[in-house]
Amino acid sequence: MNEKKKSRLRRAKRTRAKISELRVNRLCVYRSPRHIYAQVISPDHKVLATASSLGEKKSGNVASAQEVGKAIAEKAKAAGITSVAFDRSGYMYHGRVKALAEAARENGLEF
Repeated sequence: MNEKKKSRLRRAKRTRAKISELRVNRLCVYRSPRHIYAQVISPDHKVLATASSLGEKKSGNVASAQEVGKAIAEKAKAAGITSVAFDRSGYMYHGRVKALAEAARENGLEF
């Protein structure tokens, strides 16, 4: 495993430890070069809602990340969840991750 990935996973581990200590639902983001994925996970590690950019034509950009943020917020609200902790998985709060978070906030999720 390269050093960049090790550093990201170290940051993610520290963040997830703090979120699990708080015992709240978390909005977890995974970013690949081509797609972006989001899940709402309960404190007992059950997946409550999911959204991804898999079916879209232009999937590696900020616009698709905004669509995923909107979709995850709508699915979370349908499941009765209004407040989550944002788990960016060690990624910088920039670009697609930031676009997903802001779209989720605009569509009703609080974090």
